[in-house]
Amino acid sequence: MSYNQHPELANEFNRDVDRVSWHDDTLWWVRQKRDKAANTLPEWEQLRELASQIKNNVLGNLHDYLVQFEALATKNGAIIHWASNGAEHNQIVKSILDQHKVTRIVKSKSMLTEECHLNEFLQYHGIEVVDTDLGERIVQLADEPPSHIVLPCIHKKKEEIGELFHQHLGTPKGNADPQFLTAAARVHLREKFITRKAAITGVNFAIAETGEFVVCTNEGNADMGAHLADVHIACMGIEKIIPQRKHLGVFLRLLARSATGQPITTYSSHFKTPRKNQQLHIVLVDNGRTTQLGRPDFRNSLKCIRCGACMNTCPVYRRSGGHSYHTAVAGPIGSILAPNINMEEYADLPFASTLCGSCTNVCPVKIDIHDQLYKWRQVLVSKGYSPSSKKVGMKAMAFVLSRPKLFARTAKIGAWIMNKIPSLVKGTFNPWYKQREMPTIAPTSFRDWYQKNRKS
Repeated sequence: MSYNQHPELANEFNRDVDRVSWHDDTLWWVRQKRDKAANTLPEWEQLRELASQIKNNVLGNLHDYLVQFEALATKNGAIIHWASNGAEHNQIVKSILDQHKVTRIVKSKSMLTEECHLNEFLQYHGIEVVDTDLGERIVQLADEPPSHIVLPCIHKKKEEIGELFHQHLGTPKGNADPQFLTAAARVHLREKFITRKAAITGVNFAIAETGEFVVCTNEGNADMGAHLADVHIACMGIEKIIPQRKHLGVFLRLLARSATGQPITTYSSHFKTPRKNQQLHIVLVDNGRTTQLGRPDFRNSLKCIRCGACMNTCPVYRRSGGHSYHTAVAGPIGSILAPNINMEEYADLPFASTLCGSCTNVCPVKIDIHDQLYKWRQVLVSKGYSPSSKKVGMKAMAFVLSRPKLFARTAKIGAWIMNKIPSLVKGTFNPWYKQREMPTIAPTSFRDWYQKNRKS
């Protein structure tokens, strides 16, 4: 097992210096849009606190709200399914499609289905899946996973998208005009919407009080798929519950502003009762969520509303790319969620952070993200999920730092080497140096200065 997947994948992304620069700049631009949007609301911090407290209430009463939602959704005409994990979720979706003899479907953006690897499962069983969110469709044509939960193809240049469309949609070679490519995608997807008999959507919020759910998109693709299909399957993590419809006003004001700087998503669509002759299925999925709920240090991560704000502000994510996280939800929040599902496979992710706290500052539901990343590091090391080299290095450091005289001696030796034999520090033994300049060594250390001047 390699505990260095993120550094290795980030290094691969960093080979394209220009791509790293505009990826960094673009996401920081989105972060700035978020700040401007937040500053237009004097009550922004009160909204964040209220949203956090509503989610606290949900997590403390999750069972009751889920039972209430199931009863009312069933009364509304929906068919409820429960899945304990990703494999069960995938089997349920396939059984619904098999029941209706459907082999071609459309799907709107759903990070839960990415988490469960639904596309690969259905395609393995001969069912064609077409992602209808434009960014999702682009990465699907590229045979890649999304690199961001809100901006799935943020890592792609428009010229690369033009070439993908030329290969798969037959657009003219060399045409990378975004407006032209969007029009081509619209024509391409219209036929899919009209001819597919089943549609899958995600769920942004489910309301216990009414048994309805809300899907937020900027393209209207979830509505097109769901309204034209005979079978609508909504896939939902159990943490997406909110108690009452009036609480939507809090979360909808926070979601789009945090994600893209918009006042609200273009479409916030309510689904409650299936239309005549249509079936509405809702699949409620655990997949490790109750385990996370039972971890006091990490349960707050279940408050996440998938806005992506922590990714847009994270200096590590911005310069390492979403694919370096090798999990469905990348960035700081994904680095908390993934180890809950598989500690060994995702042991590297909590270390992919500077712990600067910017992610926590922008989180619209006040998840203590950087604190949880730090706590995951402690858990993973205690469970033995860390490289041997790091363990040895930390033990050596603890040995030196806990002995003042030894520390003073090694510090002087280190300063002498950096002054007299800098090639040892700037060589291959110090990868940290490759991207940085070594600081100039002061003629006198603070320790020596303090001992000399402590009386004065």
